[in-house]
Amino acid sequence: MRIAFAALLSTAALFVTATAFAEIEVRKNGSSWAKIENDGTIRINGSSVGKFESDGTVRKNGSSIGKVESDGTIRSNGSSVGTIESGGTLRKNGSSIGTIESGGTIRKNGSSWGTASNCCGDHGGKRAVAAVIVFFSSDFFNL
Repeated sequence: MRIAFAALLSTAALFVTATAFAEIEVRKNGSSWAKIENDGTIRINGSSVGKFESDGTVRKNGSSIGKVESDGTIRSNGSSVGTIESGGTLRKNGSSIGTIESGGTIRKNGSSWGTASNCCGDHGGKRAVAAVIVFFSSDFFNL
């Protein structure tokens, strides 16, 4: 019985790990703009530009440029610049600037800005999308 239970737990852990890193595609103005691949690689318009690591670290050209912490705090060079709340509200310096909805719609100041697929039903997916928007899209967050 213990062996069967251990096998079941191992299978469940493998399933959760596999689904947690599903490729996410971000579309802007109807066109594919960014992808977060299963291994965390971030591609903008097809070119690799960085990585979103499992601990929330965001890298560009191999160097850490920021982090989206598990509680949603967004840090750039160690300083807090915003948050992504579990409900999807994206804040910059305390003020709401947009949302990442559970269905994948991305809104900036209430207007549709884009969509994200294969994500956003949980906080982890919203954190990954927020990382791309904050650190790689100058027309949304503008660090």
